[in-house]
Amino acid sequence: MATELKANTRDDFKRSALTQLRHSGNIPGVVYGYKTENTPIAIDAITFIKTIREVGRNGIISLDINGNKQNVILSDYQQDHIKDQITHVDFLAVNMSQEIDADVRIELTGEAAGVKDGGVLQQPLHEVSVTAKPSDIPESIEVDISELQVGDTVTIADVRDKYSVTLNEEDDRTIASILAPRQEEEISTGEEQEEGVPQNEEGRETEASEESESSEE
Repeated sequence: MATELKANTRDDFKRSALTQLRHSGNIPGVVYGYKTENTPIAIDAITFIKTIREVGRNGIISLDINGNKQNVILSDYQQDHIKDQITHVDFLAVNMSQEIDADVRIELTGEAAGVKDGGVLQQPLHEVSVTAKPSDIPESIEVDISELQVGDTVTIADVRDKYSVTLNEEDDRTIASILAPRQEEEISTGEEQEEGVPQNEEGRETEASEESESSEE
C-alpha cells in the first residue's frame, strides 16, 4: 500500500503568493502525467520530507488532492541550498501496470582491494536511467567493488543482468575504476657523494694569493 501525502490545489501564482506559501511551511508544486491535467498544488514541507525518507526517491506515493487520490512518484524538485529548503516539487502520476523511465542513483558497496593497495577510486557515473513499472524501480543500483584491483573497471555490462529493470546506458559505460597511485620520480642515484668544493674555487684562491704576494713585493 502506497504512503499517503495530502495536497491542496492552488490558484494564486504571483511571486508574493509563492513566497508567503513557503514562509507558512508549505512547498508549491505541480502534478502531471497519467490521466491528469497539469495541476498546481501545495504540500506541507515537513510531511513531504518525512514521506520521501520513508518511501525513497522513486517510491510510490498516494497523493490526496482535496480527497482525490492518485499514485505518483517524485519526478523532480528544486532546492535552495543556502536556506536548505525544497522550493518546488514535480509529481508524475503513473499507471502502475505501465513502464516508465526514472533516474536511479548508483551506490558503490564494499572497499576495493586496489584502494587498500594504494589505488585511487574514480566513479564517473553516479546515476543511471532505468525503465520499469513504477513498483519495480529500485531505490538504488548497488555495485560491489570489493574485488576490484588497481587497473580494474566495472561497467554497465557487469551489472545489467543483476537487475530486472532495463538500464538505459551503453554496456561500455564506466561506473567505477581503480587508478594506479602516482609514482614520484626519484632523482637520487643511490651513490654516496663526497662533500666537494665549488668548481674553480681552488683557482680563485691561487689567483688571490698571487695578487697578495705581488702587492707585498
